[in-house]
Amino acid sequence: MRPRKRDVLLLWLLVCSGVAEALEPISTTIAVGMAAALLARYHYIFYYFRECCRPEWISFNRTRLKTDLDSKLFGQHIASRIILKAVTGFMSNDNPKKPLVLSLHGWTGTGKNFVSKLIADSIYTKGMHSGFVHLLTSTLHFPHAEHIATYKSQLQQWVRGKVINCERSMFIFDEMDKMHPGLIDSIKPYLDYYDKLDGVSYRKSIFIFLSNAGGEDIIQTALEFWKEGRKREEIELKDLEKALSLSVFNNNNNGFFRSSLIDKSLVDSFVPFLPLEYRHLVQCAIAEMKARNMKPNRKVAENVARDLVYFPKSERVFSVKGCKSIESKLDFYS
Repeated sequence: MRPRKRDVLLLWLLVCSGVAEALEPISTTIAVGMAAALLARYHYIFYYFRECCRPEWISFNRTRLKTDLDSKLFGQHIASRIILKAVTGFMSNDNPKKPLVLSLHGWTGTGKNFVSKLIADSIYTKGMHSGFVHLLTSTLHFPHAEHIATYKSQLQQWVRGKVINCERSMFIFDEMDKMHPGLIDSIKPYLDYYDKLDGVSYRKSIFIFLSNAGGEDIIQTALEFWKEGRKREEIELKDLEKALSLSVFNNNNNGFFRSSLIDKSLVDSFVPFLPLEYRHLVQCAIAEMKARNMKPNRKVAENVARDLVYFPKSERVFSVKGCKSIESKLDFYS
């Protein structure tokens, strides 16, 4: 039974706005009684006013995620397939054995941050603005190497507190390639196959790591396919995953260097993001026009894409910055 608007307004006024305090004692008793009766009838009424860790605010929409990946993420056939399968499988399981842990790799502008947003939008009513979606950036939150011991303790306590508040929490760690080695291992127990740790279960949470590390290996593979005259769509995960994980694990300039998360196979998927081509940047420009409620203009989109920097320099095959510069460039051509 859905609450009538009149009842919702009455309960809100009586309980939440302080109106009851202004009434006479007898009237207050009547008001509280009315509120209690309404609350008993519509016990879920408060969940419509403030976000909470309940299905009203957290509910996976597979159709939305698939549609967004198909229509908004360009040139990433491997990432789209892995993300949809991994998130769908995890969110469909009422009793997962461990948290979902994804590590997204590739050069800037290829869609890593964007995919994180799409995942959040498909799970949380408020998307990235949800109080249960948490974004940490290495250079902002963990800037000083000499404070790593303090960061480890703070990170453990912080993650624990957020999961206690809501087991369906989502954590996004950006700039993993700039994180101090060893820091991320402080939350390794939370990502492992434990039922509970000190009374807290982390098994329904999601951890997403974003990194430029491994990008050169991904680009090298894409270039090899191009030089051989093969389509980028022929590139498969098996062509990249092993080399990607080893590259990240052995790179002493990133947060996954010799990490137990990799050593203990706690990362469910290393997701490669391929470098984007001219045609993908045209698609990005058109999508940005639509997002601004502008009439899509392919000629403008082509001019924007053509004005960006590509490599190799002579062949101009792949974009250096991907779709990252599209927004500012579109302002120039609009």
